[in-house]
Amino acid sequence: MIRIQLMRSARTLRRSASLFAASLAICLLFAGINAQTVTDQPKTDVLLNGLKVYIWNRVASPRVQVKLRIHAGAAFDPQKREGVMRLLAENIFPNEAAREFFKEDLGGDLAISTNYDYIEVTASATPANMLQMLETLGSAVGSMQIDKETTAKLKANLLAEIKASESDEAKAADRIVREKLFGTFPYGRPVSGTEESVKQIDFADLIDARERFLKADNASIAIAGNVDRALTSRAVRRYFGAWQRSDKRVPSTFKQPDPPSPEVTTVAWKGGPTAEARTAFRGVAVADKLAPAASVYAKILETKLRDRIPEAVAKGVFVRSESHVLPGEFVVGLTADPNDIGKENGKINSPEIIAKTIAEPITDAEFSKALAATLDGWKKRDVLSSWLDMDTYKTAEPKARLDTLSKVTLADVQAFAKKLQGEPSAVVVVMPPAK
Repeated sequence: MIRIQLMRSARTLRRSASLFAASLAICLLFAGINAQTVTDQPKTDVLLNGLKVYIWNRVASPRVQVKLRIHAGAAFDPQKREGVMRLLAENIFPNEAAREFFKEDLGGDLAISTNYDYIEVTASATPANMLQMLETLGSAVGSMQIDKETTAKLKANLLAEIKASESDEAKAADRIVREKLFGTFPYGRPVSGTEESVKQIDFADLIDARERFLKADNASIAIAGNVDRALTSRAVRRYFGAWQRSDKRVPSTFKQPDPPSPEVTTVAWKGGPTAEARTAFRGVAVADKLAPAASVYAKILETKLRDRIPEAVAKGVFVRSESHVLPGEFVVGLTADPNDIGKENGKINSPEIIAKTIAEPITDAEFSKALAATLDGWKKRDVLSSWLDMDTYKTAEPKARLDTLSKVTLADVQAFAKKLQGEPSAVVVVMPPAK
């Protein structure tokens, strides 16, 4: 309740915003300006506490969207306490009342996500409620309260979520192959933790994570909508300016994982009726020069594999290049009937097929089609996320990254495919229990 009530002090600034919005609407009406124009280049700023700010004015947008990103994710979970960063994220708005407030009072929405690389709060509101939204967010991260009772409730919710996911054999296969590929390296541990690890977490672990990672100079905020940039910039300084910066840097170095064991790991899983096969290789980091080529090759390999196996099973094939701050994984997956997977004649021996397909030459037509699809997907990415990625992954600006992707050559993709041929792979098959 305190976090929500604090917003009432924004009324003066909000009246100014409403007057400005009304004046701007009248000007646009008489000037005949196209309201659909979107300025992709944001107004940028860095507060004294180190918070990076990106603001876009999108006149035609019915809502103001905010993405607040903390540049530390589950990779920083302590061993045997996996799930700490996920719980820290949930503690930003620890109850359903906050989400209802964004929907019912601000005319928008609220979502919180956590992955290996960051925690991200995505919020929206009507333009008239933008200041109240920013005040709510600023209060939530700048003066987060952590206590035993709230931590216990968040743990119970997360444990229920983990329990519910046990029936999903696809998620189980993804988790098991990551564990085999990376071992105790951060990317081999579940983002949300396990039942055992979450039970070990105490509210003091969340306090420690808050003091280490939830700091202004470890965060960026992106705001887009029908806003006055100057007014929005002042509001960010007012509501986020008191957010403390860290007094020391947290190193992001980890001991590199050992190579995975070569044998196929077969696991009986009490999930659904399908089988899941995964073959995973060490991949590349987001900032790696081979990352664009890896994205293109994922599409090439997926198409090649679908052409090699029976049509009824082909739709269950996928290939993903999953890049992180550090090198991630390049994973090939197959969902099929249990009777379709195996080494016997007439069955799909996925590791063998994958190895043969990777060794095949790549044609100009395959490359051109995959590059076009990758570029199309990149252009559809959320602009706010693309700019925040620049801070998370220490990359160039989005346009420069798009230019780099457009210049990927067939030779670049062939070089990545050759790299995979020399990499040890982790192979996992998840099967329903025998009846």
